[in-house]
Amino acid sequence: MQNISQLKRGLSVRHIRFMALGSAIGTGLFYGSAGAIQAAGPAVLLAYAIGGAAVFMVMRALGEMAVHNPVPGSFSHYANHYLGPLAGFLTGWTYVFEMLVVCLADVTAFGLYMKLWFPHVDQWIWVLGIVFFIGAINLCNVKVFGEMEFWLSIIKVAAIVAMIIGGFAIMMYGFGQEAGHVTGLSNLWEHGGFMPNGIAGVIASFTVVMFAFGGIEVIGITASEAKNPAQSIPRAINAVPLRILLFYILTLFVLMCIYPWNQVGQNGSPFVQIFSSLGINSAANILNIVVITAAISAINSDIFGAGRMMYGMAQEKQAPASFTKLTQHGVPWITVLAMSVILLIGVVLNYLLPEQIFVIIASIATFATVWVWLMILLSQYMMRRKMPAEEAKQLKFPVPLWPIAPALTIAFMAFIIMVLGYFPNTRVALFVGIVWIVLLTVSYFLWVKKSSEKTA
Repeated sequence: MQNISQLKRGLSVRHIRFMALGSAIGTGLFYGSAGAIQAAGPAVLLAYAIGGAAVFMVMRALGEMAVHNPVPGSFSHYANHYLGPLAGFLTGWTYVFEMLVVCLADVTAFGLYMKLWFPHVDQWIWVLGIVFFIGAINLCNVKVFGEMEFWLSIIKVAAIVAMIIGGFAIMMYGFGQEAGHVTGLSNLWEHGGFMPNGIAGVIASFTVVMFAFGGIEVIGITASEAKNPAQSIPRAINAVPLRILLFYILTLFVLMCIYPWNQVGQNGSPFVQIFSSLGINSAANILNIVVITAAISAINSDIFGAGRMMYGMAQEKQAPASFTKLTQHGVPWITVLAMSVILLIGVVLNYLLPEQIFVIIASIATFATVWVWLMILLSQYMMRRKMPAEEAKQLKFPVPLWPIAPALTIAFMAFIIMVLGYFPNTRVALFVGIVWIVLLTVSYFLWVKKSSEKTA
């Protein structure tokens, strides 16, 4: 058992719950949802419901292991322990890769959002500033980090709730009728039916849908810094999936009742359209504050998660030993520094790429996310298979509907990886993913395995 006392236990249930919300409610909802709606039409609600159910099973599998054995870099450690060192190495570094890809999308988005208010300031200046700011926050005591994440997430959640209430007001009192279309439930089936692009459209939307849920697994990483993991982790896990489903499904339900699905996202952000219909002139400015908050919050959570993962892997001798160095506040500072430096390199690369990069970034992140979720599910499955029946009965937070639900979720995750390869605009993600796994495997045998054999 690793010594985990070095990391300070400063995160409460409130912090953990909102960190997961912060990581999962970001670019995927505010900008990615329009792409999912175009692919599936109103049936995108089914895709979010199915995706949400699968993510809940992943969270419960992770929760079972995190409560049973709370360690730094949790799911890398579990894969290491139950599936073998190579699986642990692949899982940990793929999660770090996922966080980096998502961060690249968000820091670039932050630079673009600031252009609304400061059109003459170069984008890279904002990006540089946000990388340094988030890096500094991540070097503070973990309680300071958790508190900031809590308030940033509150702003996002409040905006979504306001949008849902505003949307229902438009439907009930008929604002926006002058726009030339009817508002109401009929919009869900009158423009080509509930599933206008057939089942293929729903399947195609899964790439964006699963990207939107990515990051929620940060709950498992907080286990080693939670004040009382046996209580805080189950409470956070049981609350968050339902809330995210409510935010995503209710938000998109309201959106598609107000606007025909084939018009969503055509005239700028659909969220600005809703506030504009309510007669709020500063809608663009309000939304800009919200999306900036969403971006900062998501980057914040992702750097935290990747940093703690690298710390846990360094303890397993699967990452540089320097990653275990802590500040006096118990924060692994070299991992934060490493993430910030890589983000700066990424900013330069992102600046050179065209704007339609979002689908590619989202699909690459989806591959990494689904791979990590698959490893979490397989680790839990193997843990249970190896566990004596008496010990399994003693589990404080067992997975529901064992073993049928975990097996179905494993099959679903494998299906999503195949979907990435089937559709032309996401195929690059599968290729990038395969190349990434092959490179990691080669690195493992060249360096990690050799060094562990020398020290053995």
